[in-house]
This record gives sequence, structure tokens and C-alpha cells, in this order.
Amino acid sequence: MLKSAPEDTGSNAIKKRARAIAQAGGVDAALANGNLEDIVEVSLSEGLVLGLLKQGVRKYFAIFGHGSTDLGEVLRLYEEAGVTRTLNCRNEVEMAHAATALAWQYGETSAVVTSIGPGALQAMAGSLAAASNGVGVYHIYGDETTHGEGYNMQQIPKEQQGLFGQMGALMGQSYVLHSPGALRDCMRRGTACVHHPYKAGPFYVLLPLNTQPQLTEVSLATLPDKFHSPAVAPAQSDPFTQAISLIADSKRPVIKAGGGCRGHDEVVTRLAECIGAPVVQSPGSTGVLPDAHPLNMHVGGSKGSICGNYAMENADLLIAIGTRAVCQADCSGVGYPQAKAVININGDLSDMMHYANTIGLPGDISAVISKLIEEFINSKSLDQSARSNWLESCTEQKKVWADFKVARFEAPPLMDAAWDRTVLTQPAAIKIVADHAAALDAAKFFDAGDVQANGFQIVEDDRTGDTITETGASYMGFSVSALLASAIAETPRYSIAFTGDGSFMMNPQVLIDGAEHGVKGMIVLFDNRRMAAISGLQHAQYGREFRTNDSVAVDYGQLASSVNGIKSVFAGYDSDSLQIALNEASAYDGLSLVHVPVYAGDDPLGGMGAYGSWNVGNWVEDVQARYLTQKI
Repeated sequence: MLKSAPEDTGSNAIKKRARAIAQAGGVDAALANGNLEDIVEVSLSEGLVLGLLKQGVRKYFAIFGHGSTDLGEVLRLYEEAGVTRTLNCRNEVEMAHAATALAWQYGETSAVVTSIGPGALQAMAGSLAAASNGVGVYHIYGDETTHGEGYNMQQIPKEQQGLFGQMGALMGQSYVLHSPGALRDCMRRGTACVHHPYKAGPFYVLLPLNTQPQLTEVSLATLPDKFHSPAVAPAQSDPFTQAISLIADSKRPVIKAGGGCRGHDEVVTRLAECIGAPVVQSPGSTGVLPDAHPLNMHVGGSKGSICGNYAMENADLLIAIGTRAVCQADCSGVGYPQAKAVININGDLSDMMHYANTIGLPGDISAVISKLIEEFINSKSLDQSARSNWLESCTEQKKVWADFKVARFEAPPLMDAAWDRTVLTQPAAIKIVADHAAALDAAKFFDAGDVQANGFQIVEDDRTGDTITETGASYMGFSVSALLASAIAETPRYSIAFTGDGSFMMNPQVLIDGAEHGVKGMIVLFDNRRMAAISGLQHAQYGREFRTNDSVAVDYGQLASSVNGIKSVFAGYDSDSLQIALNEASAYDGLSLVHVPVYAGDDPLGGMGAYGSWNVGNWVEDVQARYLTQKI
């Protein structure tokens, strides 16, 4: 009879430390009560987990491979003690998006775990969403060994060291843990990246296979805590004086509120009201002013709104806040043809000085604006009545936009060639779902493509955070993957993913992971049987579309219902049947999918239109010629 092997003493030591941390409620608390020694001998894998715990990172999205089995064993023991939690996933892009959403929506930093090779490349591709939107996430990839005994499976077959680390460094910042003793430096650089107050991003930790199990001594007290930076504003009064002078002299100022304004709603609203300036939003900042606020001109840019683009095109002063001047947000640099100067409030110095003729006010948005308002009030330099005509004209354009939207929202179903029958228009369908989300107090995630473009023109938010639209990288499949974040969030919020048929098929495995991990949310799939955003662009530029649709019909409801635990509902072809479907889907205690056939075609009622410029296709020559004439 075989005797069971004695339990590994290393595992016993790991369990003891994990229990001490769980009972105390954290590493620092366990150190304080004496149940955890300051200097411990641990494997590099456990040291990394402890280092991340010091920063409040205790949640992982993982696809374990041969390059991460040692780390996986440590996470198993820590999860058994109730210290960490790991969600196993089916696609690396999906889990990169879920980790991004967890930080973006809930403010919780997590880590993505995979091996190098195809898994790391997919996770790295997915991390583009975090990089483009300023969201901090740890990416941990098992890496090739440091002894160079020969090619390791899945490494890049090239005679050069640390290639995955180099790729991570190109995408954001990376650290190859070639030596366990480098852990503290890795954690210091990591938290400075993922918890950066103005421009956070992904941080890539490369864990060589042979260094993961190596023992090292670690001083837990000196592992860095989560990076915190106090809110700062310029100490000198000169830049504020110059900014106030520009505002006082301006007849037609406009505020452009970029994605960095998320969470600064109150102070941005105060500034707009104080100086009497209309506010144009970016897709990532909808809700920074309440929708009905008279100074809210909605979204502006190459796919903006009538009123937003009017305010941009006629302003003589741009007050840019928390924006990095993305091509679609400022019409590839030609969105402010009459502006003569810029006041730019931004924590990133490079973004702050993007435009010519700029007065830069660096620092925390709330801190800078609060000081600007104080200085402005003390200066008593503005007569807002001089801007009455400007504000009245903007208000009139907002009314035009409101009437325009109503016409699209109330449009009847249109005859569609692909469906061979009448179906809802996408604006009408998106509006119904957005209103349903508001009634539920649900968050809205928008996927890339036509759904996203129409969506940020349609949403009527009263606060930032109600809509999350990944316009930074415009990553297809983001919204449905983002729902997975609610399965691990401390206080999950019911969320609805607005996705197109093309975007959904980029990451359909969220159906399986959502059922496995108990996601409670809804996928609304707007099916127009094509890449309508690109079809529309092709028609606008060249009068014909090319290879942006196919003839394959997919029953997405049947696809979803084939996964045990998913509620599938067909929305029908009119507004009443869609509302019934939404009620049924949102009443389900789990993940549901609503399949909505929508119109694609040339009828102007089928979309929200475009009102700006973009340096693409056969528009390039005109846009670049106009760019030369800009004063900013």
C-alpha cells in the first residue's frame, strides 16, 4: 500500500503567511500584529504576489500555461486562505479587457496572467485599450529562462535577449525579473505606472520560468505601497493671470472636456458657469455636465454633434481640459479654425503643450480649475453679457440637435435589403436600450464600430461613469468582455454591453466565462450584418462600399442559448417588441443576450450623421491644407 507523501514544507510556509494576512486583513496589518515577519524567505512568485498585495492588488484574470504554473500554485494557496481571487478565462484579449474595465469602472487594479508566446501577444494586444485610455493594469507573463540553455517553447526564435520585455516596453513600461532581488524595484516602477494620477497605463512584468521558484529574502516593510501623488497646481500666479486675460478678451470661448475630466464633473461645471463658456465633450467624457445643462453642447469631433461642432468651429478661444487631442476629437487638428489661443489644463506636459499659442496650466484638473476660478473671481475682469450672442447661438444649435435626434429616435422601422423586411434603425434601438439602462441605473459599455459612433451621439448622461466607450483604441469586443469585471468587483453594478455583430464575434467566449463566474448583466447585440461604420465611410469618400459585409446569417440567439446559464431573447422588429425583450432579459439573474436586427443603408434616418473633418482617405489633401492655416 502506498503511503501519501508528507506535505511540502514550502507549501506549509506559504499557507501560514497567507492565513496571517487573511486574519489581519492585509500585509501591513499582519506585520503590525507580529504574525508576519518583516524579512521573509519566499519564492519570487510569492514575493510578487506579496508585492502586489502591498499595493492593494489581489485579483487576477488568468490563463495558466507552462510559463506560469509556479505562480499559479502560489495563487491557489493564497486563494484558499481568502487573500486573493483568480478568474480563469478562455481568451487573453477578453481578460485584458475585463481587467481594464475593472480599473476603469470600479477603480480596482488587477493583474492579467499568461505565458509568453501567443497568449502574451494576445494579452498585449488587448492591453492597447488600457494604454489608449489611461487605465492602469498589471500584465504578468511567464518568460524564457535566463540561462540560455536553448530555445524555450513559445519564445521568439531569435538570438536576442528579453524580446517580450522589449515589446512590453514599447507598449507601455515593462520589467524583466531576471533576478529575484530586483522585486522591490519592479514593484516601485510598476505602481508608478499603473497608479499614475494623470496618465496611467499597463505595466508588463516578465517572469522567467527558472526565476519564479527561486528563493529570495524580501523585506515586506520596504515593498512599495500603492503610489499616491498629492493634487498639485502651478505655484506661480503668472500663468493664471495670462489665462484670465485671454478669457476676458474672448468673445466666443469653448471648453473641450476630454477623457481626463472623468470624475471632475463638479469643478468643470463650475468653471463653465463662472466664465460663461459652452462645453464640448469627447466620447469618453459624456456626462461631465448634466445632459440638459444649457452649456452642454454634447460631443464634438469628426463624428460629433451639430451643436458640439458648431461651438468648436466658431470659438475664438479653446480651453482644453484633460484631452490629448485625438484625431477624431479635434477633427485631425482643424476643429477650431477661428481659435487664436489655447488654455490647456493637463497633468501630462506633452499633451498640455500640443497646440500652438498655448498657456499651459499643469497639474490635477480639480486643483488647477479651483485655483483658476478663485483667481478669476478676484480679478473681476469679465462681463458675461458680452457673450450673450455667442451663448444664444450655441443654445439655438443645441435645439437643432435635439430636434434632429427626436426625428431619428421616432423613425419607423425601415426596409432593409439584408433582412428582406423592415427593421428598427440603429439610433431608435440604441435610444430605447439607453433609456432602459437609465431606468435600471445600469452602466453602459459601447463596443467599437457603428454602435459606438451612434452611441456617444445618443447617450444623455448626467454624470461621468454611466457610459464607458472605448474610443482610445476602438477595440472590437471590448464591451462584452468588460462585463466580466462585475464578476470580481467588490460592489458590482449591473451593466449593459452595446455591441455590433462584428464586435461580438471578436470575443464571444465571454458567454462561457460569464456563465462560469456568475456575471449579472446584459449584452444587446445590434445586428446589421455588416461593418456599417466602414461601409458608411467608404460611401462618404468613394460612393461605393467594398468587402465590409457578408452573406452569412447568424442566429445569435441560438448561439447564446447553446451555453448553459445564458438567457437569450430575440428583440423582434419594432420598438414594442424590443422593450418587452429588454424587460425579460434584465429580469434574469445572470448574463443575458438580446439579439436586435437593425437597418443598414443610405436612408439618413438610419444613422446620426457626421459633422467634422478627419485626415483619412480622399479627405487628406483638404484637411492637411486647412491644418496649415490654423492659429493653434
